[in-house]
Amino acid sequence: MVSSTSIPLIPTIPTLNSKAKCPLDTLKLGVCAKLLNELVHVVVGTPPKTPCCSLIGDLVDLEAAVCVCTALKANILGINLNVPISLNLLLNYCGKNAPIGFQCP
Repeated sequence: MVSSTSIPLIPTIPTLNSKAKCPLDTLKLGVCAKLLNELVHVVVGTPPKTPCCSLIGDLVDLEAAVCVCTALKANILGINLNVPISLNLLLNYCGKNAPIGFQCP
């Protein structure tokens, strides 16, 4: 007699670590203010990616998102903008992506 046990496959959705922290001194992200301002106000030419993108370049996407969120929410960048739009704009320009379902803490 042959029997089989079937185990339903349930896809797992990665959960975001709510304790994710920014490994950078977020005050250093003030250099992103000029870049974000140029991206938002459509400056002629391509804005330079350094030094802002080089700060978050070695971080995984989640860390980069947390760092930029922290800077935006603390208004370190000195600009009052829509946080989700600004976050995605800056991350995408620097070659990063906010994880699916990520919301600024």
